[in-house]
Amino acid sequence: MPSLLRTPALTVALMLAASLPAIAGGDRPLVLTGGTLVGIPGDDAGSADLRDAVIVIQGDRILAAGPRDSTPVPAGARVVDIAGCFVVPGLYDAFAGMNSQAQANAYLYMGVTSIVGSDEPQGRRGALFRAAQPAPRVHPLAVVDADAGHASSDVARVLAQVDEAARVGARVLLLLYGLTPPQLRAAARRARERGLGTIGELGATRYRDAIDAGVDAFVHSSRYALELAADRMRDELARDPFGPPRTRFYEYLAELDPDDPAVLAWGEQLGRSKVALIPTLSLYYLDLPDHANPWDEPIARILDPKDIHLPADPATGEPPPAPGVPEGLSQSVLRIEQRYRRAGARYLAGSGTSAFGTLPGISLHNELAMLVDVGLEPRQALAAATRNVAETFRWERTGLVRAGYDADLVVLEADPSIDIRNLKRIRMVIARGTPVDRDALLEPAPE
Repeated sequence: MPSLLRTPALTVALMLAASLPAIAGGDRPLVLTGGTLVGIPGDDAGSADLRDAVIVIQGDRILAAGPRDSTPVPAGARVVDIAGCFVVPGLYDAFAGMNSQAQANAYLYMGVTSIVGSDEPQGRRGALFRAAQPAPRVHPLAVVDADAGHASSDVARVLAQVDEAARVGARVLLLLYGLTPPQLRAAARRARERGLGTIGELGATRYRDAIDAGVDAFVHSSRYALELAADRMRDELARDPFGPPRTRFYEYLAELDPDDPAVLAWGEQLGRSKVALIPTLSLYYLDLPDHANPWDEPIARILDPKDIHLPADPATGEPPPAPGVPEGLSQSVLRIEQRYRRAGARYLAGSGTSAFGTLPGISLHNELAMLVDVGLEPRQALAAATRNVAETFRWERTGLVRAGYDADLVVLEADPSIDIRNLKRIRMVIARGTPVDRDALLEPAPE
């Protein structure tokens, strides 16, 4: 990534970052002028860009966003000229962990202003660090699974998990392997009543049944490919999702022809459905033959490899051996995902941080590039990290640059609709209406 450029507009932005820590309704608005609003597929304006735009921000909301000739600049506003730049909504990581202040810094530095945050105190992603400041917006993810100590038909216990998750502030539920079809249907229905999104990572219930149950999204390409396996293999993995059955399934997947009729039929069903896919392709990034070393990114210098599951070697960028992952799995998963995309599947961008060497913020950009590699257009990949997340989980007033929406923005020095990698050419990040001092984020964070 190129070093941060000291332009006049950026100098003003950094001054604003120091002067706006508590911007409130009565404070002067912040106005960005002259940039291009990048059109996002599915927006009312379609994919059309809006050039020479004016964006008016008050507190943590966008007051106005439109053409210069019809969007007045409020008297006394603080104005930043961003002519020649491109503006997109703050990025979402739809499946990620965050276990330190350094990781929170890394998300913001890379333009990730919101995450669906996994809390795994004993798992790969660690405990969700809720005290970070500054930090992206965190939408907590809670796990719902069957209780092995009770009858599989016990729906009441599953519903109690959903209700408890809502009580403690979860925004999304991860519906896991042990849920039977009746339990999953009940959980999905109760979640929607409670205003919670749902993500399926399933075993005892088939993914096609989860579509009928109204689950919002599926996570991990290598997991929702379980629909391609025989019943016995699927049942074994449901009982032991991280043991030998997983290895046997991955071996099967590594040898599967991507043009197998079962793959194509499953892709067609995904394309017809409303479910969104979170493939977490970045979990395979380090297996790509031409991958860059993620530790070479400027913000990576404040990250601790000990906080990352199976981190790449900081000197070489090469991954350590991954137990139970056969050779050829990554390439097979990517080829199969291409077939889903061709069939019309829709996507959310989730990095899976920090499992299998993924790094906060950095790996979301890898995810977006890999989504383009499997067939998305750059604008569609951008939608997967912005508008699609808000739409899938029914979150209003977020994911677009529009009046009344959250003032989470990324100002870029190059057009991401031409090359999705231009999302890394960041001039300015605005989170909750406040310009972020990206230089300060590079300083080692306190424990």
